[in-house]
Order: sequence, then C-alpha cells, then structure tokens
Amino acid sequence: MAFEILTPDEMAKADRLTIESGLVDGIGLMRRAGQAVAAVILERFPEAAGVAVLAGPGNNGGDGYVIGDELRRAGVDVSLWRAEPPRAGTDAAIAAAECTIKLRSLADFMPQAGWLVVDALFGAGLARALDGVYAETIAKLDTAGSRGVAVDLPSGVSGLSGEVLGSAPRAEVTVTFFRKKPGHLLQPGRAYCGEIVVADIGIRADVLESIGSTLLENNPRNWLHLLPSPALDTHKYARGHVGVFSGGPSATGAARLSALAAARAGAGAVTLLSPANALAVNAAHLTSIILKKTESMDDVVEFMGARKPGALVFGPGLGTHTKVGRFALDLIAAAAGLVGAIVLDADGLTVLAANRDEFFTQARATNAPALVLTPHEGEFRRLFPDLAAKADLSKLDRARQAARMANATVIYKGPDTVIAAPDGRAVINSNGTPLLATAGSGDVLSGICAGLLAQRMPPFEAACAAVWMHAEAASGFGPGLIAEDLPLALLPVIRDLAGGGEEA
Repeated sequence: MAFEILTPDEMAKADRLTIESGLVDGIGLMRRAGQAVAAVILERFPEAAGVAVLAGPGNNGGDGYVIGDELRRAGVDVSLWRAEPPRAGTDAAIAAAECTIKLRSLADFMPQAGWLVVDALFGAGLARALDGVYAETIAKLDTAGSRGVAVDLPSGVSGLSGEVLGSAPRAEVTVTFFRKKPGHLLQPGRAYCGEIVVADIGIRADVLESIGSTLLENNPRNWLHLLPSPALDTHKYARGHVGVFSGGPSATGAARLSALAAARAGAGAVTLLSPANALAVNAAHLTSIILKKTESMDDVVEFMGARKPGALVFGPGLGTHTKVGRFALDLIAAAAGLVGAIVLDADGLTVLAANRDEFFTQARATNAPALVLTPHEGEFRRLFPDLAAKADLSKLDRARQAARMANATVIYKGPDTVIAAPDGRAVINSNGTPLLATAGSGDVLSGICAGLLAQRMPPFEAACAAVWMHAEAASGFGPGLIAEDLPLALLPVIRDLAGGGEEA
C-alpha cells in the first residue's frame, strides 16, 4: 500500500504524464476508473434494488457513464441522470456517446427506497459551492437518507482542503484513484467519505518522482526504520534522558503523564523538574521517574550540563503567567548546544504567543534546540493568529506555514492531526479516534514525542510516530479510556512495532 497524498492538481498531472507516456489514453483511464467503481459496487452492494448514477458535466461524470454501462452489462437495474452534457471533444463526451442507458434529467431525480446512488457529479477538483439543480439534488439525498457511493470524492467536498463547499452528500463508500487526496483525510471531508477505497487504474508509481509531492498519510512504514531500538551494550543514559517541567502543587498531574509516557516510549531516564512547593506531591506519585528540585534557570542549566538530556517537555500544567513565558524564552536560549530538542505544549504555547517575534527569533538562533509544537485549534489560533484568520488556507496549509514561521515541527492536533516540518514535508494522520478527546491525552502525546526525540529520532519522524502510536494505543484500549491509561496502553503498540509493525 502506498501512502503518498496528491492534491487535485498533482493528480491531474499524474493523469497527464500517464497519457503522455503512451501506456493508455484519456478515455482508457476513464474506462478503467468506471470499471473499478462498478466492481466495488457489485462486491459491496449486491442487495441494492437498483443503482441511480448521477453524472456531472466533466470527467467525474464521464466515469459515471462508464459505471452505468458496466453495471447494466452485469444485469443491474440502472438509471442515469444528468443536468447538462459533457463538453464536445472531451473524454467524458466519448464516454457519454458510448453509454447505452437512457438519460434522464437531474431536475426530475428523486431517490428511490432500496436504490444505491452513485455520486459522479464533480469529484476532487471542485473549487466552488454547488448551486442550482446540483444543490437541490444533494438536498434530496440528505432528506431521503440514501445510501451512496462517491466517485473520487463526495461532490461539494474540496479535494484540496476537505472543506464542504456549500453542501455535499455523505457517502457510505468513496472510490478514488491512484492516491488519496487531502480532502479524503482532512475534516470535515473525511466524515463525508465513509470507507475510502483507492483503486488501481494503471498509473505507474514512477510518475510520483516527476510530481515531487511532499505529503504523506501517516503510517509506520514511513518512519519505522528510524524508530529507536536499544543496542545490546546500552545503559539508561545512552537510551536517552528526558526532562519534564512540573507545575505547582495543584497542577502536577500533566507533567507526570508526560514523564510516564516518555519512559514508556523508551527513554532510559526521565527527570521531573519540580518547584520546591510541589516536591512532596510529585514524590507521592512517582516511582521510576527521577525527581529534582528546580527553582531557577540556574538549576535548569546545572541539570542540562550534568545530565545532558536529549529532550525536554515544557508547558503541561505550568500556567499562563508572564514569568512562565519569560522562562520559556530563556530556556530555549539556555538549551542551545546542551539539549537536542524541546517539546512545547499546552501552557507553554499560550505564554509564547505573547512574545511571538522573540520566540521565532530564538528558534532560529545558532545551536538552538529542535522545537516540536503541539497546538490544538485554540492554541494554534493564539500562537498563529494571522494564519488562523485566513479562511482560504486549509489546515494543511496553515500547519506548513506555521512550521516555516516558527522553524519548528508542528503537530496541529485534532481528529485530522497534521504534522509539518519547516522544510515543507507534511503528513496527515488517519488513525485518530474520539477516545483521545479526554483531559490529559495531549500531555501523554508530548511525553511520547520527547521519549523518541531523546533517543535521537529525527524531530519530524518522532512527531509522526508519536501521533500514530498515541492514537493506536487509545483505539486498542477502547471505550472508558482516560489519560492515565495511555502510557500502559502503549505497550502492545510498541511491541508490535518492535516486531516490524506487520499489523500496522
């Protein structure tokens, strides 16, 4: 299985390169696409009383004509509906001319009970809101609650951003071709797609070299070769040391969650850096985690020099006082040349928003530690208000621009988490689960990431691995999950990955 993701423009280029290679012409690709969708329908929906194909005016509609004819030849009761014919001389016009099914006006379409509806109206390239008869048709489908199959992408969902442009039908299955598009994985589009089937229509993988896409779907096969594995002669400090900053006596739990997660992710030693007034509280809850009194930047510098931690976690439970923001900036400067990476989360992101320009300057300083930022939507808006305000930017665009702006790896959290690197690489995570919508789960994610970073996993890959492992652990645990369960729930995930990740 391949994990590259192509924008609609990149997919059009893949089609064009394939046609130019002489392996197949445009109508040949269209026939293959239609045949692939028809095969899915015959396999998945044998009980359907009939199939209504809704054909648009472009190539998506051209696929629809082929689908209809393929199903008719298989003995399915098929009706075909359109509002306008394809443009003369196009592949879609050829497909329409070859279609032997009586054409009906889309304005007269009414969903029938027991029938399956095939949405071949527009697909991934749509860049405007549906209106007129198309919007009216979608409303009919919504009212009837029809079962549907979408060709390429439910019509009305942007293939580039996942946004719903006006309205869109919800599909039970979406069949796309060659590679997924961002709109299949970014919300809300992901929720409209149902099950996603990627069909092989004969486009060769070597076209990807010419396209040069830097976007992937998150999967262990992208980073498993970089996942840390302890050597036979290792010791605890050689396996990486993580320092986690704790909040005051009433806000210590978040840091402990991060610390436990870092240890479970493989760090050989984890130290909780605690203010004096929280030492007793932290000591009462810790066993394998080292506890160190840390009252000032001098204490932190002494710790970094003596213990040489590979990564730090700063933010969970620290509060949003101005002094916390000042401490964060001083920490980035003091860590230069001493610490490989800092994970900035929760309150750490909020306090840095007030000193954004200085923060971004510090992030670009000589020998500055690698930074990983883990904002949820609210924190992203506080730290990157200019990007968040641009309605024309997708979540993917915002994450990429934020990573460049902050010179950091950005984990833009949510049901469709996007991880972006300063060099433009990005992944969209697809194994997210609503089980993670629980207090403290983000603190665990920061700890997993720091644990991998401390073992010298590169920042972007460490972030990708942490996000995937975090979600997989939650799904494996199941309903009833709370954040305290997550570090232990990582065990089967880590064991499977250590075995090569065959089940991933």
